[in-house]
Amino acid sequence: MLRSDADADLIKGAAFLVAGFTVIPLMDVAAKDLGGQGYAPVLVAWARFALSAVLLSPILFKTGTIGQMTGPGWKMQVFRAVMLASATVLFFSALVTMPMADALAVYFVYPFLITLLAPVLLNEKVGIRRFLAVLIGFCGSLLIIRPGFQEVPAGVYYVLAASVCFALFNLLTRRLSGSSDPWVTVFYQSVVGAAVLTPFIIPHWQFPDLRATGLIVMIIFAAVIGHWLLVKAYEQAPASLLAPFGYFEMVAAVVLGYLWFDDFPDELTWCGIAVIVATGIYISIRERKRKQALRARPDPQI
Repeated sequence: MLRSDADADLIKGAAFLVAGFTVIPLMDVAAKDLGGQGYAPVLVAWARFALSAVLLSPILFKTGTIGQMTGPGWKMQVFRAVMLASATVLFFSALVTMPMADALAVYFVYPFLITLLAPVLLNEKVGIRRFLAVLIGFCGSLLIIRPGFQEVPAGVYYVLAASVCFALFNLLTRRLSGSSDPWVTVFYQSVVGAAVLTPFIIPHWQFPDLRATGLIVMIIFAAVIGHWLLVKAYEQAPASLLAPFGYFEMVAAVVLGYLWFDDFPDELTWCGIAVIVATGIYISIRERKRKQALRARPDPQI
């Protein structure tokens, strides 16, 4: 039996999202490494946006899509970019003051916020089962990181603010999907992010050494490719439906933590990974069955 177009869109959206969240944690690892070397988080974030814009410029000019920069929705593009720049600086700042695992524990409230805000901002219907699936996925992430804060560090407040900004960024991505070329959307966030952060880097300016340059290149790669994949994901399926798949970022972070910092997951961590993966599979199967039931229901006679 052939899948419906809606089922295919969900699978494509989930695939793009998982691919994006496989790449994006490379940026967090590199940013934490740079912060440990004494580079200011705002400087690292500025480099991420500014150099991404330089890299993308030839692509947009060659394809002719640069003209879409002044098209409909540019104000929303600017606000979306400001939200991403804010989330990036806040999260990078938190990584300097607290362990990466603890920072991710707090940061992963953003899919929960997406589910809560999607009905208001996107007019998407969110059923109780999908809502509970997101909550279970969040509990799975807590199994991985087990923050157990005895005294709340200042970085937690940075991460909470970052999660709000990132949730709004994702919802605006969904609002903009289909209205402009994905490369234009990624270019917008790079240019605006660099412009917004430029005044703040002057007191912190320093030229990177060879190791730092390599880490910055890794950040740019993760930013450009990762966020392009996210834009493609939200073109395929609703933000609230894709929210549980966002927890795959935690799986990627665990793998990178092992490869980068030699932090091998213990038994509870693997249980958390299992919960996250099961949540994504459940929400996909459940949504497919729901749509099949709606299609099988006879139209009401008026």
